[in-house]
Amino acid sequence: MLDLATGRIVTTFVGVIADTHIPQRLRRLPGGITQAFDGVSLILHAGDINCPRVLDELGRIAPVLAVSGNADPPWWNLPRSRVVEVDGCRIGLAHGHGGWRRYLLDKVRDKLGGWRQSRYLRYARESFQDVDVIVTGHTHRAHLVYAGRVLLFNPGPVAPDYYNTRGPIVGLLRIEGGTARAELVRVNW
Repeated sequence: MLDLATGRIVTTFVGVIADTHIPQRLRRLPGGITQAFDGVSLILHAGDINCPRVLDELGRIAPVLAVSGNADPPWWNLPRSRVVEVDGCRIGLAHGHGGWRRYLLDKVRDKLGGWRQSRYLRYARESFQDVDVIVTGHTHRAHLVYAGRVLLFNPGPVAPDYYNTRGPIVGLLRIEGGTARAELVRVNW
């Protein structure tokens, strides 16, 4: 965004988090999330929240927009996907499971033939049109790749599991002049 008073481009930071799974896999959010998200203007949660207090705690840091994941109760009425515009950058946000039918089919495929990032990234790309960034969760595997001009970003999980052996991780989007750059941030307990 251009600051009209100074003529300089202003940088906006957006926190990105997914797969917190509280209390399913963790009792609470790691304390380091507050430090990792210090100075963000917005937090995007890509689903598998499991408990509404997670959104309340994150809301004390910055406003939060979230989508539902396959482990979130349907009565929360969170959308499965949404598009958010931040300083001219259009961001698609979804958990990435694609609904229960797709989720179950993917589980069978993964058991039979192993996980394929290309299948997951294709699904993410097909889910949104006219966006600059697609943020997802679900796979518990961090990635930061480009499909053409679109940044596909999964911050990885906060909750521990068999893919995440190095501890909690979140993401940051740095938006300047409508363009986003992403980074992964390891979080301390």
